[in-house]
Amino acid sequence: MISTMHITTDNRLKKLIVIGDRLLIKPARSDDRTSSGLYLPPGVHEREKVQQGYVIKTGPGYAIPMPVEEESWKPDEEKVKYIPLQAKEGDLAIFLLSAATEVMYENEKYFIVPQSAILMLERDEEF
Repeated sequence: MISTMHITTDNRLKKLIVIGDRLLIKPARSDDRTSSGLYLPPGVHEREKVQQGYVIKTGPGYAIPMPVEEESWKPDEEKVKYIPLQAKEGDLAIFLLSAATEVMYENEKYFIVPQSAILMLERDEEF
């Protein structure tokens, strides 16, 4: 018997697995008005070269293959180790739009961005 899991707002992104050094970013809502009060038409912010958004999920990092050692007495281990990413879930990321890939998931827009395209992170940490 196959059970179906109900997708809710709490768990709908848990099924997604981000690969390698990539991040899943939800674009931040941009202001629809200029500082002088003029309303901007839809799509103006999408043409900018730099975007910002919140990191929703991160990949495991940069893969480093392990050296091949054929010793029968050693237990089988993971053959790949990772250097973790600097970005963490919940960070506000400012990234280059030219390196991002836009995807739609559950009728919402996200960007898949390699860590190398991240220009700056803002993290709320309590000291």
